[in-house]
Amino acid sequence: MRRLLGAWAVGAMVAWGCGSTTEEPRTPGVDENPARSEEPPPQVGQPPPVTEPPVTEPPAPTEPVPTEPVPTEPPPPAPVVTVGPWPNEPVVNYSSRYGLGDVRAVAVDDAYNLWLLDGDRIGVLRPGDTSPRWTSGVGQAAPGFGPDKLAMGSTVICGGSAGRAYVGYFTYELDSAFIYSPDGTNFPAYNDPDPTRFDPVRYQEYQKGDLDVVKLLPDGSVALETHLSRSARSNGPQDIGIRNTNDHHFDEDRSVLSCTKVMRGKHRGQVYIGTNHGVTRIQGTVYNSHRHPVWFKPKPDGGVTQMAGYTYALGVAPNGDVLIGNDWSIGVVTPSELLADWDKTSQTLNPEKLNSFLPEVNAEPEMDYWRGIQQTQDGLYYLASKEYGLWKMSIARRSEAHGTKVAGLPTDRLTALAATDDGSLFIGTEGFGLWRMEGQKGLSHVEGVDGVVVKQVLYDPTVKPAMLYVLTNAGLTVIRGH
Repeated sequence: MRRLLGAWAVGAMVAWGCGSTTEEPRTPGVDENPARSEEPPPQVGQPPPVTEPPVTEPPAPTEPVPTEPVPTEPPPPAPVVTVGPWPNEPVVNYSSRYGLGDVRAVAVDDAYNLWLLDGDRIGVLRPGDTSPRWTSGVGQAAPGFGPDKLAMGSTVICGGSAGRAYVGYFTYELDSAFIYSPDGTNFPAYNDPDPTRFDPVRYQEYQKGDLDVVKLLPDGSVALETHLSRSARSNGPQDIGIRNTNDHHFDEDRSVLSCTKVMRGKHRGQVYIGTNHGVTRIQGTVYNSHRHPVWFKPKPDGGVTQMAGYTYALGVAPNGDVLIGNDWSIGVVTPSELLADWDKTSQTLNPEKLNSFLPEVNAEPEMDYWRGIQQTQDGLYYLASKEYGLWKMSIARRSEAHGTKVAGLPTDRLTALAATDDGSLFIGTEGFGLWRMEGQKGLSHVEGVDGVVVKQVLYDPTVKPAMLYVLTNAGLTVIRGH
């Protein structure tokens, strides 16, 4: 968060705020790279990886005073738990039963519509349908994908309220995240207007990547509701996509890499997305961007560079805490009551329980590639790495965590985690399918799930028996009863 960047000397743990699939190995970014640790998974062709040059963080500006509050939608009423509209069978292959075809990501909304994402296509399987209805070219995907388009590909999908979903996209990084507004005032004081600094072409960079809110039409097709653009604090234009809530001049969150929906509790219905720079929180069609755990890399001149890796691992703990794992760091934070306060680092508004790394895995400058983070019913935290396996984590203090590797999996290449109400932890692997850890009973392979590469594991406890959606390279299987 830009207003905190003058506090480098205090240490990484106070710098939280700043204005699941498998990926092929790619050339990492340059050494001092606060945002780009690897190229987001491409969906169209193989665009060359884009590296970001060193980004140093200047002193903090005075935060703009909001002119008026931006309204947010009230939380939905608590649902009555029922069996729901889908088959009440222990294991069902939805791909074969409903003819889903190729699917990159899945989601479920409050009406139990099943949303499907595949490149520039969005599909919806409504309760009672025998097959999904697909719609192509919605929102950011309308002009096609490419470096000169609104996005280079789609990434994730999350369910929202009844008939609503959120679709994420990726694009390249900017050499500098700062973009001049039409008045041309300069960071950090914003008291020297010079309209000649304004570049209308660069200003359009705000619109690239980011997130679409889409809606289900009566005929089963999908239409754009809005490209997410309304910041929870009105500190600038409200029509330029996701940019820093605390300082709209900075377009740091451009690629959406993960998402998770809060299924229950006082923040039920809200959505968190992990990006190339942090975690953005969404309520309805209003967002706050962003927060993240970070570390600071010393520079030869005595300064530091903020290192905020890609956020592929997101989770919500049983008590509502937000769990974050990026390429280097791990964070646990209790979310603020108000959406407008999410990016503030106050220990009163957003108590930060952890901002650290696991020294048992790697030294801090080395990437751990976290792809899943969950807390099980017994209170234990677990992390899944793309390269280093499954780890049980304990929090010693706010700036210190420790890990113990969990033995028994056939591979260290993990893709996803899901903790379920019966105390189980489900683990997605690359090459060996889905595994389950059941308390003291240890690890076992989950039978009946086609495919060996797990792309996504989505748990829905709002129905009974609960549903575990498992998306693999062979399709979608739903397991009930955990």
